[in-house]
Amino acid sequence: MAIDKKDIPPIPPGWDYNPASWSQRIPIIVLAIIGMFIALYLGLYQLDIINSVWEPFFGDGSITILNSKVSNVLPIPDAILGAIGYFIDALTGVIGGTRRWRTMPWITIVFGFAVGPLGVVSIMLVVFQPVLFDAWCTLCLASAVISVAMIGPAMDEVLASLQYMQRVKRSGQSTWKAFWGIKEVVLKVA
Repeated sequence: MAIDKKDIPPIPPGWDYNPASWSQRIPIIVLAIIGMFIALYLGLYQLDIINSVWEPFFGDGSITILNSKVSNVLPIPDAILGAIGYFIDALTGVIGGTRRWRTMPWITIVFGFAVGPLGVVSIMLVVFQPVLFDAWCTLCLASAVISVAMIGPAMDEVLASLQYMQRVKRSGQSTWKAFWGIKEVVLKVA
């Protein structure tokens, strides 16, 4: 008897919740969109499209940080790269259904790679602010908090996909086909 995709349990074996459910992913997507707009706003300042940037607490701190050598070490200002990263976070968060940890492991891995390194870079940039420039940037700190808040829930889904891939390998099925969500493997491995 053939199993249909809709018969696949949404909760991974050994878990008590589904890390790919919309209630888990929507907060990450919303945070990514907020982070994208913050980074885009800061990027517009770095590209001289707007003349000033909102800074309620640290005087000229934001201007110091946004004009620093670190912020402009790449051909594209770091805030614009951050906006692109947040966009990728939101896009990869939206793709796929609530069983994607099993039916689309590739997208959960891409999602994890998009969210995890962005959080690490944000922490690094926050450390640079007082150490290298003796200044703080309020919106940069807000962006870093958003990035770090996204890591935990995103990594849950990555872990569920990696556990599924491990079960596929132990069952003797093709991990390559399972990674890409080829139906014949997805339906065989519990």
